Amino acid sequence: MKTRLLLTALLLLGGIGVFAQQKNLKALVGGTLIDGYGSHPLRNSVIIIEGEKILKIGQVGQIDIPAGAEIISTEGMSLLPGLWDMHVHLMINGHSNYTHWDKKYPKLFGSVIMPSSAKQLLMAGVTSARDLGAPLEESIAVRDAINAGKLDGPTLYVSGPFIQKEPYPGTELFRWGVNGAEDARNKVRKLAKAGVDCIKLIDHDQMTMEELKAVVDEAHKNKLKVVGHAHRPEEIRRGLSVGVDCFEHTGLSSAPEYPNDILNQIKERTAQMNLGPLFWTPTIEGLYNYTYNRDNREKLDDPSWHLGLPDSIIADIKQSIEHPDRMAYFQLTPMRQPTLAKKFQQLKETGVVLLIGTDSGIPMKFHSQSTWNELDVWVNHLGVDPMYAIRAATYWPALFHGVADQVGTVTEGKYADIIGVRGDVLRYINLLQDVDMVIKHGKRYK
Repeated sequence: MKTRLLLTALLLLGGIGVFAQQKNLKALVGGTLIDGYGSHPLRNSVIIIEGEKILKIGQVGQIDIPAGAEIISTEGMSLLPGLWDMHVHLMINGHSNYTHWDKKYPKLFGSVIMPSSAKQLLMAGVTSARDLGAPLEESIAVRDAINAGKLDGPTLYVSGPFIQKEPYPGTELFRWGVNGAEDARNKVRKLAKAGVDCIKLIDHDQMTMEELKAVVDEAHKNKLKVVGHAHRPEEIRRGLSVGVDCFEHTGLSSAPEYPNDILNQIKERTAQMNLGPLFWTPTIEGLYNYTYNRDNREKLDDPSWHLGLPDSIIADIKQSIEHPDRMAYFQLTPMRQPTLAKKFQQLKETGVVLLIGTDSGIPMKFHSQSTWNELDVWVNHLGVDPMYAIRAATYWPALFHGVADQVGTVTEGKYADIIGVRGDVLRYINLLQDVDMVIKHGKRYK
Protein backbone atom coordinates (compact mmCIF):
# COMPACT_ATOMS: atom_id res chain seq x y z
CA MET A 1 0.00 0.00 0.00
CA LYS A 2 2.83 2.38 0.90
CA THR A 3 4.54 1.65 -2.44
CA ARG A 4 1.37 2.46 -4.36
CA LEU A 5 0.96 5.76 -2.52
CA LEU A 6 4.58 6.67 -3.18
CA LEU A 7 4.20 6.02 -6.90
CA THR A 8 1.07 8.16 -7.01
CA ALA A 9 2.85 10.97 -5.21
CA LEU A 10 5.82 10.86 -7.57
CA LEU A 11 3.58 11.08 -10.61
CA LEU A 12 1.67 14.00 -9.15
CA LEU A 13 4.89 15.82 -8.26
CA GLY A 14 6.47 15.41 -11.69
CA GLY A 15 8.36 12.25 -10.83
CA ILE A 16 7.45 10.90 -14.26
CA GLY A 17 10.87 12.18 -15.36
CA VAL A 18 12.52 9.48 -13.27
CA PHE A 19 10.58 6.79 -15.06
CA ALA A 20 11.19 8.37 -18.47
CA GLN A 21 14.92 8.11 -17.85
CA GLN A 22 14.51 4.51 -16.79
CA LYS A 23 12.83 3.80 -20.11
CA ASN A 24 15.86 5.25 -21.94
CA LEU A 25 14.02 8.05 -23.72
CA LYS A 26 15.76 10.28 -26.25
CA ALA A 27 14.41 13.22 -28.23
CA LEU A 28 16.09 14.34 -31.46
CA VAL A 29 14.96 17.94 -31.83
CA GLY A 30 15.14 20.46 -34.65
CA GLY A 31 16.57 18.66 -37.69
CA THR A 32 15.17 18.08 -41.18
CA LEU A 33 13.90 14.51 -41.41
CA ILE A 34 14.17 12.52 -44.63
CA ASP A 35 12.18 9.47 -43.57
CA GLY A 36 13.00 7.14 -46.48
CA TYR A 37 9.57 7.06 -48.11
CA GLY A 38 10.51 9.66 -50.73
CA SER A 39 8.11 12.46 -49.82
CA HIS A 40 9.00 16.00 -48.74
CA PRO A 41 11.33 16.25 -45.76
CA LEU A 42 9.87 17.15 -42.37
CA ARG A 43 11.35 20.43 -41.16
CA ASN A 44 11.95 21.16 -37.44
CA SER A 45 11.36 17.51 -36.68
CA VAL A 46 11.13 15.85 -33.31
CA ILE A 47 11.84 12.13 -33.03
CA ILE A 48 11.12 10.46 -29.69
CA ILE A 49 13.06 7.23 -29.13
CA GLU A 50 12.14 4.81 -26.38
CA GLY A 51 14.69 2.06 -25.85
CA GLU A 52 15.46 0.51 -29.24
CA LYS A 53 12.47 1.89 -31.14
CA ILE A 54 10.92 5.09 -32.41
CA LEU A 55 8.03 6.09 -30.17
CA LYS A 56 6.71 9.21 -31.89
CA ILE A 57 7.53 11.66 -34.68
CA GLY A 58 6.34 15.25 -34.97
CA GLN A 59 7.48 18.85 -35.19
CA VAL A 60 8.77 21.39 -32.74
CA GLY A 61 5.84 23.03 -30.96
CA GLN A 62 3.40 20.32 -32.04
CA ILE A 63 4.61 17.35 -30.02
CA ASP A 64 5.27 16.99 -26.32
CA ILE A 65 8.73 15.86 -25.29
CA PRO A 66 8.45 13.51 -22.31
CA ALA A 67 9.91 14.79 -19.08
CA GLY A 68 13.27 13.21 -18.34
CA ALA A 69 14.08 12.44 -21.98
CA GLU A 70 17.63 13.06 -23.13
CA ILE A 71 17.32 15.95 -25.56
CA ILE A 72 19.73 15.84 -28.52
CA SER A 73 19.76 18.96 -30.64
CA THR A 74 19.74 18.23 -34.37
CA GLU A 75 19.38 21.85 -35.46
CA GLY A 76 21.02 22.42 -38.84
CA MET A 77 21.17 18.70 -39.57
CA SER A 78 19.65 16.34 -42.10
CA LEU A 79 18.34 13.18 -40.45
CA LEU A 80 17.74 10.01 -42.42
CA PRO A 81 17.44 6.27 -41.90
CA GLY A 82 20.68 4.45 -41.18
CA LEU A 83 22.30 3.51 -44.47
CA TRP A 84 22.50 0.00 -45.92
CA ASP A 85 25.41 -1.26 -47.95
CA MET A 86 24.18 -4.24 -49.92
CA HIS A 87 27.54 -5.60 -51.07
CA VAL A 88 30.41 -5.72 -48.59
CA HIS A 89 33.22 -8.17 -47.90
CA LEU A 90 34.11 -8.00 -44.22
CA MET A 91 36.92 -10.54 -44.57
CA ILE A 92 39.01 -8.23 -46.78
CA ASN A 93 40.17 -4.67 -46.11
CA GLY A 94 41.52 -3.12 -49.32
CA HIS A 95 44.66 -5.22 -49.71
CA SER A 96 45.72 -5.61 -53.33
CA ASN A 97 46.90 -9.25 -53.21
CA TYR A 98 44.12 -11.74 -52.56
CA THR A 99 46.43 -14.76 -52.73
CA HIS A 100 48.64 -13.31 -49.99
CA TRP A 101 45.63 -12.27 -47.87
CA ASP A 102 43.87 -15.61 -48.17
CA LYS A 103 46.97 -17.47 -47.01
CA LYS A 104 48.04 -15.19 -44.18
CA TYR A 105 44.92 -13.99 -42.41
CA PRO A 106 42.08 -16.58 -42.23
CA LYS A 107 42.81 -17.24 -38.54
CA LEU A 108 42.17 -13.55 -37.85
CA PHE A 109 38.98 -13.20 -39.93
CA GLY A 110 36.56 -13.80 -37.07
CA SER A 111 38.51 -12.23 -34.22
CA VAL A 112 40.08 -9.13 -35.78
CA ILE A 113 39.43 -8.42 -39.45
CA MET A 114 35.66 -8.87 -39.78
CA PRO A 115 34.94 -7.02 -36.48
CA SER A 116 37.17 -4.16 -37.66
CA SER A 117 35.35 -3.95 -40.99
CA ALA A 118 31.99 -3.98 -39.23
CA LYS A 119 32.91 -1.15 -36.87
CA GLN A 120 34.25 0.97 -39.72
CA LEU A 121 30.95 0.57 -41.57
CA LEU A 122 28.94 1.58 -38.51
CA MET A 123 31.05 4.68 -37.89
CA ALA A 124 30.42 5.64 -41.53
CA GLY A 125 26.66 5.61 -40.94
CA VAL A 126 25.96 2.09 -42.24
CA THR A 127 23.56 0.48 -39.76
CA SER A 128 22.71 -2.55 -41.94
CA ALA A 129 24.89 -4.41 -44.43
CA ARG A 130 24.86 -7.51 -46.62
CA ASP A 131 28.09 -9.51 -46.44
CA LEU A 132 28.49 -11.55 -49.62
CA GLY A 133 31.21 -14.18 -49.41
CA ALA A 134 33.09 -15.25 -46.27
CA PRO A 135 33.73 -18.40 -44.22
CA LEU A 136 30.49 -19.77 -42.81
CA GLU A 137 31.43 -20.08 -39.15
CA GLU A 138 32.95 -16.61 -38.93
CA SER A 139 30.04 -15.02 -40.84
CA ILE A 140 27.46 -16.40 -38.43
CA ALA A 141 29.59 -15.70 -35.34
CA VAL A 142 30.29 -12.06 -36.18
CA ARG A 143 26.67 -11.40 -37.18
CA ASP A 144 25.35 -12.94 -33.99
CA ALA A 145 27.92 -11.17 -31.80
CA ILE A 146 26.80 -7.83 -33.24
CA ASN A 147 23.15 -8.72 -32.66
CA ALA A 148 23.97 -9.66 -29.06
CA GLY A 149 25.73 -6.35 -28.45
CA LYS A 150 29.16 -7.93 -28.06
CA LEU A 151 30.61 -6.21 -31.15
CA ASP A 152 29.92 -2.82 -32.71
CA GLY A 153 28.72 -3.01 -36.27
CA PRO A 154 25.74 -2.85 -38.60
CA THR A 155 23.00 -5.43 -38.50
CA LEU A 156 24.41 -8.04 -40.87
CA TYR A 157 22.73 -10.18 -43.51
CA VAL A 158 25.25 -12.84 -44.47
CA SER A 159 25.55 -15.34 -47.31
CA GLY A 160 28.48 -17.31 -45.95
CA PRO A 161 30.56 -18.95 -48.70
CA PHE A 162 30.06 -18.29 -52.40
CA ILE A 163 28.40 -21.12 -54.32
CA GLN A 164 30.15 -21.84 -57.64
CA LYS A 165 31.16 -24.72 -59.89
CA GLU A 166 34.70 -25.01 -58.54
CA PRO A 167 36.47 -22.91 -55.88
CA TYR A 168 39.62 -21.14 -56.93
CA PRO A 169 42.78 -22.78 -55.52
CA GLY A 170 43.30 -21.77 -51.89
CA THR A 171 39.79 -20.34 -51.44
CA GLU A 172 37.91 -23.46 -50.35
CA LEU A 173 37.23 -21.97 -46.91
CA PHE A 174 34.82 -19.39 -48.34
CA ARG A 175 33.98 -20.78 -51.81
CA TRP A 176 32.04 -24.00 -52.13
CA GLY A 177 31.97 -25.97 -55.38
CA VAL A 178 29.05 -28.08 -56.53
CA ASN A 179 29.20 -31.38 -58.36
CA GLY A 180 25.76 -32.28 -59.64
CA ALA A 181 22.27 -31.13 -58.72
CA GLU A 182 22.01 -33.15 -55.51
CA ASP A 183 25.32 -31.81 -54.25
CA ALA A 184 24.10 -28.29 -55.05
CA ARG A 185 20.96 -28.87 -53.00
CA ASN A 186 22.97 -30.29 -50.12
CA LYS A 187 25.28 -27.28 -50.04
CA VAL A 188 22.32 -24.91 -49.91
CA ARG A 189 20.67 -26.99 -47.19
CA LYS A 190 23.86 -26.83 -45.14
CA LEU A 191 23.96 -23.05 -45.44
CA ALA A 192 20.27 -22.74 -44.62
CA LYS A 193 20.64 -24.97 -41.55
CA ALA A 194 23.56 -22.84 -40.36
CA GLY A 195 21.31 -19.77 -40.54
CA VAL A 196 22.55 -17.67 -43.46
CA ASP A 197 20.33 -14.84 -44.70
CA CYS A 198 20.79 -15.33 -48.47
CA ILE A 199 22.67 -17.44 -51.01
CA LYS A 200 25.47 -15.98 -53.14
CA LEU A 201 26.17 -17.34 -56.65
CA ILE A 202 29.26 -16.64 -58.72
CA ASP A 203 30.50 -18.10 -62.01
CA HIS A 204 27.14 -19.82 -62.41
CA ASP A 205 27.58 -19.73 -66.17
CA GLN A 206 30.05 -22.58 -65.57
CA MET A 207 27.48 -24.74 -63.79
CA THR A 208 25.12 -27.09 -65.56
CA MET A 209 21.58 -25.76 -65.74
CA GLU A 210 20.49 -28.61 -63.48
CA GLU A 211 23.00 -27.51 -60.81
CA LEU A 212 21.99 -23.89 -61.11
CA LYS A 213 18.27 -24.65 -60.90
CA ALA A 214 18.91 -26.85 -57.87
CA VAL A 215 20.69 -24.02 -56.04
CA VAL A 216 17.93 -21.49 -56.68
CA ASP A 217 15.03 -23.91 -56.07
CA GLU A 218 16.50 -25.18 -52.81
CA ALA A 219 17.23 -21.66 -51.62
CA HIS A 220 13.67 -20.56 -52.31
CA LYS A 221 12.31 -23.66 -50.58
CA ASN A 222 14.24 -22.53 -47.52
CA LYS A 223 12.90 -18.97 -47.89
CA LEU A 224 16.32 -17.64 -48.85
CA LYS A 225 16.80 -15.15 -51.68
CA VAL A 226 19.56 -15.70 -54.21
CA VAL A 227 22.12 -13.06 -55.10
CA GLY A 228 24.02 -13.64 -58.35
CA HIS A 229 27.08 -12.11 -59.97
CA ALA A 230 26.39 -10.31 -63.23
CA HIS A 231 29.85 -9.89 -64.71
CA ARG A 232 29.30 -11.94 -67.87
CA PRO A 233 26.34 -12.08 -70.24
CA GLU A 234 25.57 -15.74 -69.60
CA GLU A 235 25.58 -15.22 -65.83
CA ILE A 236 22.75 -12.73 -66.35
CA ARG A 237 20.83 -14.80 -68.90
CA ARG A 238 20.97 -17.96 -66.82
CA GLY A 239 20.30 -16.12 -63.58
CA LEU A 240 17.16 -14.54 -65.00
CA SER A 241 15.93 -17.86 -66.39
CA VAL A 242 16.10 -19.61 -63.00
CA GLY A 243 14.81 -16.78 -60.82
CA VAL A 244 17.83 -15.12 -59.21
CA ASP A 245 16.44 -12.35 -56.99
CA CYS A 246 19.24 -9.77 -57.11
CA PHE A 247 22.16 -9.24 -59.47
CA GLU A 248 25.50 -7.67 -58.56
CA HIS A 249 27.89 -5.32 -60.38
CA THR A 250 27.91 -3.35 -63.61
CA GLY A 251 29.53 -6.01 -65.71
CA LEU A 252 30.39 -7.07 -69.25
CA SER A 253 33.95 -5.79 -68.84
CA SER A 254 34.85 -3.13 -71.42
CA ALA A 255 31.93 -3.86 -73.75
CA PRO A 256 30.15 -0.55 -74.41
CA GLU A 257 26.63 -1.65 -73.43
CA TYR A 258 24.33 -4.49 -72.48
CA PRO A 259 23.09 -6.47 -75.50
CA ASN A 260 19.45 -6.10 -76.46
CA ASP A 261 18.52 -9.70 -75.70
CA ILE A 262 19.62 -9.26 -72.07
CA LEU A 263 17.81 -5.93 -71.73
CA ASN A 264 14.64 -7.48 -73.17
CA GLN A 265 14.94 -10.42 -70.78
CA ILE A 266 15.28 -8.06 -67.83
CA LYS A 267 12.27 -6.04 -69.00
CA GLU A 268 10.24 -9.22 -69.35
CA ARG A 269 11.03 -10.01 -65.72
CA THR A 270 10.37 -6.50 -64.35
CA ALA A 271 7.00 -6.46 -66.11
CA GLN A 272 5.77 -9.33 -63.92
CA MET A 273 4.37 -7.49 -60.91
CA ASN A 274 3.23 -10.71 -59.28
CA LEU A 275 6.89 -11.69 -58.80
CA GLY A 276 7.79 -8.47 -57.02
CA PRO A 277 10.71 -6.21 -57.95
CA LEU A 278 13.91 -7.42 -59.56
CA PHE A 279 16.86 -5.95 -57.66
CA TRP A 280 20.28 -4.94 -58.96
CA THR A 281 23.35 -3.67 -57.06
CA PRO A 282 25.65 -1.91 -59.57
CA THR A 283 28.70 -1.50 -57.23
CA ILE A 284 29.94 1.20 -59.57
CA GLU A 285 32.19 3.46 -57.48
CA GLY A 286 35.27 1.25 -57.29
CA LEU A 287 35.54 1.24 -61.07
CA TYR A 288 34.42 4.81 -61.61
CA ASN A 289 36.90 6.39 -59.18
CA TYR A 290 39.90 4.17 -59.81
CA THR A 291 41.90 6.53 -62.02
CA TYR A 292 41.29 9.45 -59.65
CA ASN A 293 42.39 7.42 -56.63
CA ARG A 294 45.37 6.11 -58.55
CA ASP A 295 46.58 9.64 -59.22
CA ASN A 296 45.46 11.24 -55.93
CA ARG A 297 46.44 9.29 -52.82
CA GLU A 298 44.56 11.27 -50.16
CA LYS A 299 41.79 8.67 -49.91
CA LEU A 300 44.34 5.88 -49.56
CA ASP A 301 46.20 7.79 -46.85
CA ASP A 302 43.07 8.54 -44.81
CA PRO A 303 43.55 6.85 -41.42
CA SER A 304 39.82 6.10 -41.05
CA TRP A 305 40.42 2.63 -42.52
CA HIS A 306 42.91 1.81 -39.75
CA LEU A 307 40.15 1.57 -37.11
CA GLY A 308 40.31 -1.77 -35.30
CA LEU A 309 43.29 -3.12 -37.24
CA PRO A 310 46.69 -3.87 -35.66
CA ASP A 311 49.72 -1.96 -36.93
CA SER A 312 51.09 -5.05 -38.69
CA ILE A 313 48.00 -5.44 -40.89
CA ILE A 314 47.84 -1.70 -41.57
CA ALA A 315 51.47 -1.80 -42.73
CA ASP A 316 50.77 -4.84 -44.92
CA ILE A 317 47.83 -3.12 -46.63
CA LYS A 318 49.78 0.10 -47.11
CA GLN A 319 52.64 -1.75 -48.74
CA SER A 320 50.27 -3.59 -51.06
CA ILE A 321 48.68 -0.39 -52.40
CA GLU A 322 51.88 1.63 -52.70
CA HIS A 323 51.71 1.52 -56.50
CA PRO A 324 48.03 1.61 -57.56
CA ASP A 325 49.03 1.97 -61.20
CA ARG A 326 50.71 -1.44 -61.15
CA MET A 327 47.81 -3.48 -59.80
CA ALA A 328 46.78 -6.25 -62.19
CA TYR A 329 43.27 -6.05 -60.69
CA PHE A 330 42.67 -2.63 -62.27
CA GLN A 331 44.58 -2.67 -65.55
CA LEU A 332 41.41 -2.92 -67.66
CA THR A 333 39.48 -0.45 -65.50
CA PRO A 334 40.40 2.71 -67.48
CA MET A 335 38.74 1.05 -70.49
CA ARG A 336 35.70 0.02 -68.44
CA GLN A 337 35.13 3.38 -66.78
CA PRO A 338 33.76 5.17 -69.89
CA THR A 339 31.12 2.44 -70.35
CA LEU A 340 29.68 2.67 -66.84
CA ALA A 341 27.31 5.61 -67.24
CA LYS A 342 25.53 4.06 -70.22
CA LYS A 343 25.26 0.62 -68.62
CA PHE A 344 23.95 2.15 -65.39
CA GLN A 345 21.31 4.09 -67.33
CA GLN A 346 20.37 0.99 -69.32
CA LEU A 347 19.75 -0.93 -66.11
CA LYS A 348 17.77 1.93 -64.59
CA GLU A 349 15.55 2.13 -67.68
CA THR A 350 14.67 -1.57 -67.57
CA GLY A 351 12.74 -1.06 -64.34
CA VAL A 352 15.03 -2.92 -61.96
CA VAL A 353 15.24 -1.58 -58.42
CA LEU A 354 18.80 -0.35 -58.01
CA LEU A 355 20.46 -0.77 -54.61
CA ILE A 356 23.45 0.91 -53.02
CA GLY A 357 26.26 -1.59 -52.60
CA THR A 358 29.98 -1.09 -52.97
CA ASP A 359 32.08 -4.27 -53.07
CA SER A 360 33.72 -2.74 -50.01
CA GLY A 361 36.96 -4.50 -49.07
CA ILE A 362 38.30 -5.09 -52.59
CA PRO A 363 41.67 -3.48 -53.42
CA MET A 364 41.79 0.19 -52.35
CA LYS A 365 38.13 0.16 -51.25
CA PHE A 366 37.83 0.68 -47.52
CA HIS A 367 34.78 0.08 -45.35
CA SER A 368 35.08 3.54 -43.80
CA GLN A 369 34.68 5.28 -47.17
CA SER A 370 32.92 3.11 -49.73
CA THR A 371 29.22 3.76 -49.11
CA TRP A 372 29.24 7.54 -49.34
CA ASN A 373 31.45 7.35 -52.42
CA GLU A 374 28.86 5.15 -54.16
CA LEU A 375 26.12 7.65 -53.35
CA ASP A 376 28.32 10.51 -54.56
CA VAL A 377 28.98 8.85 -57.93
CA TRP A 378 25.30 8.09 -58.44
CA VAL A 379 24.20 11.66 -57.70
CA ASN A 380 27.06 13.89 -58.79
CA HIS A 381 28.37 11.94 -61.79
CA LEU A 382 25.45 9.85 -63.06
CA GLY A 383 22.67 12.37 -62.44
CA VAL A 384 20.55 10.27 -60.08
CA ASP A 385 18.03 12.18 -57.98
CA PRO A 386 19.34 12.34 -54.37
CA MET A 387 16.09 11.03 -52.91
CA TYR A 388 16.18 8.05 -55.29
CA ALA A 389 19.75 7.32 -54.17
CA ILE A 390 18.89 7.59 -50.47
CA ARG A 391 15.95 5.20 -50.88
CA ALA A 392 18.32 2.79 -52.67
CA ALA A 393 20.35 2.80 -49.46
CA THR A 394 17.47 2.64 -46.98
CA TYR A 395 13.92 1.63 -47.93
CA TRP A 396 14.57 -0.79 -50.80
CA PRO A 397 17.29 -2.89 -49.11
CA ALA A 398 15.05 -3.39 -46.09
CA LEU A 399 12.23 -4.48 -48.40
CA PHE A 400 14.52 -6.94 -50.20
CA HIS A 401 15.45 -8.63 -46.93
CA GLY A 402 11.87 -8.71 -45.66
CA VAL A 403 12.49 -6.36 -42.74
CA ALA A 404 10.80 -3.20 -44.00
CA ASP A 405 8.40 -3.46 -41.05
CA GLN A 406 11.39 -3.06 -38.72
CA VAL A 407 13.97 -0.79 -40.39
CA GLY A 408 14.68 1.13 -43.58
CA THR A 409 12.56 4.18 -42.79
CA VAL A 410 12.21 6.50 -39.82
CA THR A 411 8.76 5.40 -38.72
CA GLU A 412 6.96 5.11 -35.42
CA GLY A 413 7.29 1.57 -34.08
CA LYS A 414 10.39 0.67 -36.08
CA TYR A 415 13.92 0.34 -34.76
CA ALA A 416 15.66 3.67 -34.25
CA ASP A 417 18.35 3.37 -36.91
CA ILE A 418 19.00 7.04 -37.64
CA ILE A 419 21.97 9.04 -38.87
CA GLY A 420 22.53 12.76 -39.05
CA VAL A 421 24.81 15.11 -41.00
CA ARG A 422 25.20 18.87 -40.70
CA GLY A 423 23.74 20.57 -43.76
CA ASP A 424 21.32 19.72 -46.55
CA VAL A 425 22.13 16.19 -47.72
CA LEU A 426 19.64 16.43 -50.59
CA ARG A 427 21.69 19.25 -52.08
CA TYR A 428 25.13 18.04 -50.99
CA ILE A 429 25.09 14.24 -50.93
CA ASN A 430 28.81 14.09 -50.18
CA LEU A 431 28.10 15.41 -46.68
CA LEU A 432 27.73 11.70 -45.96
CA GLN A 433 31.51 11.38 -46.02
CA ASP A 434 31.48 12.72 -42.45
CA VAL A 435 28.42 11.45 -40.59
CA ASP A 436 27.94 13.44 -37.37
CA MET A 437 25.46 11.19 -35.59
CA VAL A 438 24.90 7.43 -35.71
CA ILE A 439 22.10 5.79 -33.75
CA LYS A 440 21.42 2.09 -34.18
CA HIS A 441 18.58 0.34 -32.36
CA GLY A 442 18.29 3.39 -30.13
CA LYS A 443 21.92 3.40 -29.02
CA ARG A 444 24.05 6.35 -29.98
CA TYR A 445 27.46 5.31 -31.33
CA LYS A 446 28.58 8.69 -32.69
